[in-house]
Amino acid sequence: MQPFHHFRINTVDEAVQLASQAHQRGQAVRYLAGGTTLVDLMRLEVINPLVVIDLGNLLDSHTASARVHDGRLSLSAFASMAEVERDPVVRRQAPVIAESLAQAASQQIRNMASLGGNLLQETRCPYYRDTAWEACNRRNPGSGCAALNGANRQHALLGGNNTCVATYPGDLAQALIALDARLTIHGPAGQRQLAVADLYGLDPYPGKPQLQPAELISAIHIPVGAHARRSCYVKVRDRSSFAFALASAAVALRLDRARVGEVHIALGGVASMPWRASQAEQFLIGKRLDEATAEAASRVAFAESRPLSDNGFKVELGVQTLTRALLQAQAMEV
Repeated sequence: MQPFHHFRINTVDEAVQLASQAHQRGQAVRYLAGGTTLVDLMRLEVINPLVVIDLGNLLDSHTASARVHDGRLSLSAFASMAEVERDPVVRRQAPVIAESLAQAASQQIRNMASLGGNLLQETRCPYYRDTAWEACNRRNPGSGCAALNGANRQHALLGGNNTCVATYPGDLAQALIALDARLTIHGPAGQRQLAVADLYGLDPYPGKPQLQPAELISAIHIPVGAHARRSCYVKVRDRSSFAFALASAAVALRLDRARVGEVHIALGGVASMPWRASQAEQFLIGKRLDEATAEAASRVAFAESRPLSDNGFKVELGVQTLTRALLQAQAMEV
């Protein structure tokens, strides 16, 4: 780990001001929340910030405190994953969020990790995390992507390109995108709102968070309603805990007289960013949801897959994972 300057702050404004000043001086700066990703990458010297701004006091002062107001469920981005997973309001109003958190990482990590930090976690691609590999466009822009012709079982079928085929590793983002959640972001220019679906872009590589220098996620807002209450998260992985998804699906569903009136689908483990399956959603509207229809919609979702040498199995795995999630959401009692 390289030497760095550590600052512990008491307010969001103080954090943004310090980060902005460091950026203006040309210093690499990072926010530290739970530290469950950042500390690992600093030890590996994948990320080497000169300035680390510790948000620990914000985590201590902001509990989950989920609240519903004007048709929105609001959460502090500084709340821990474990707090929100257990929150009865979240479990009742948006079970897909609680389920995605419960299946993420380990209990110890969920106790530490914040919601905002989870949304911004870095990929687990081994070529990114091992600096012995020179060819990684995330670490060394223009150097290439070693995964294209290397071991790529865990990598993306959707959304990747020749710049990078790493998968987005998280679970919560899929749940939030399936619920059309929005973020409150603090920065040097003040506050702004951003859809979670727009947080992940393509430049300079697929999945890059689209935050401006010194910006900080402070809150998450989720529309509530019948579709949010009939929502679920299905995750398939190599082992039942502390493993990243090979395929996952977040589904939010509203039924009108046994037909699909509204459906939102986001896929994980198969794409370079949390992947909205818009064409599958359109396919389902107005149809009766049975196993055949669910599987047909799932095949639509994966129709544009581009398998690599080692991950072709993910296509059928993804189809069956989404099929299961759709039928599970349909069967829920709400």
